[in-house]
Amino acid sequence: MASLAQQFTGLRCPPLSSSRFSVKQKQTQKVCAFASPIVSAVAVSNAQTKDRLELKKMFEDAYERCRTAPMEGVAFTVEDFQNALEKYDFDSELGTKVKGTVFCTDGNGALVDITAKSSAYLPVQEASIHKIKHVEEVGIVPGLREEFMIIGENEADDSLILSLRSIQYELAWERCRQLQAEDVVVKGKVVGANKGGVVALVEGLRGFVPFSQISSKATAEELLDKELPLKFVEVDEEQSRLVFSNRKAMADSQAQLGIGSVVLGTVQSLKPYGAFIDIGGINGLLHVSQISHDRVSDIATVLQPGDTLKVMILSHDRERGRVSLSTKKLEPTPGDMIRNPTLVFEKAEEMAQTFRQRIAQAEAMARADMLRFQPESGLTLSSDGILGPLASDLPAEGLDLSDVPAAEEV
Repeated sequence: MASLAQQFTGLRCPPLSSSRFSVKQKQTQKVCAFASPIVSAVAVSNAQTKDRLELKKMFEDAYERCRTAPMEGVAFTVEDFQNALEKYDFDSELGTKVKGTVFCTDGNGALVDITAKSSAYLPVQEASIHKIKHVEEVGIVPGLREEFMIIGENEADDSLILSLRSIQYELAWERCRQLQAEDVVVKGKVVGANKGGVVALVEGLRGFVPFSQISSKATAEELLDKELPLKFVEVDEEQSRLVFSNRKAMADSQAQLGIGSVVLGTVQSLKPYGAFIDIGGINGLLHVSQISHDRVSDIATVLQPGDTLKVMILSHDRERGRVSLSTKKLEPTPGDMIRNPTLVFEKAEEMAQTFRQRIAQAEAMARADMLRFQPESGLTLSSDGILGPLASDLPAEGLDLSDVPAAEEV
């Protein structure tokens, strides 16, 4: 036994190997590794299924509410919605007028919001009755709210084309009809000519003035860019006919030129003998002797072409078309027209009134002299020099001049 023990004494037994156990452990870990994604997939699938079920339930509930109570929880009714749509609805037919707000401008025109499905466009040529290069020239800027007229549609994007010019034309024709009814004199600028007359611009409309209706003998070239006083002869919007007369306007103006009246004029030209003054389309002569009580050696030292001044009508020859003017009669003191013309113009009406009173008194005295021996007129001259009813101390049948002695020669 001992020898047997000794035999085993020098022997070393290796430790028990764990390889068998580790293999089993690795196999177990591999199984767990494969099992983990399967469990996760099952969990995700369950969560998605739950979400789908909840979403399906939500749609089913919504469908049921729409079917049974469609207006539940809505703050307005179908009628309210329809009224709101009608509020922003408008007729897009050509010629319809709509309100709009300019929100953008460019070199060719302006974009306008008219609460339609797309913005509308205002071309520059439709922005005004007058010729302009940019819409800003007539005050069309972002933020401007105005009434426009629909005149077309852009087929490319179905946007509408607007116009202010068409509306202004309508207003211009209406204004011309009103002025014709009032029979007033208007100013028209000559912008063109043809064989029969000249073309004048009034209220933004081009009208015709025949040469036979022009009072002056000036040529068409001389009248170009000049302003003429005009009266309406014909206003026909349907036929686009607008005819004026300068002769009628001049006759009306001349009828208002009373002796002693003060008018505003503009110096047209200077001559050695005086200055020609334009008084409302009529040329009057302010003779050098009627400028001031003081002697005027050089008219250019007192007046210049283009000067505006007040003048008094001294005489008016309607047949010959001549009007004589004066500033001399308007001077508060002699020489004021040379030293202080502003004072002369300030006192013009007052001095003219004094002049008219003197003229009236002189005319009354002249009439009195004519009536002194004509009691059949029913008037007589009092001791104060005032015309009045026939005095009671004079016989109504007149004076008996048979006893008046003959005049004796001296």
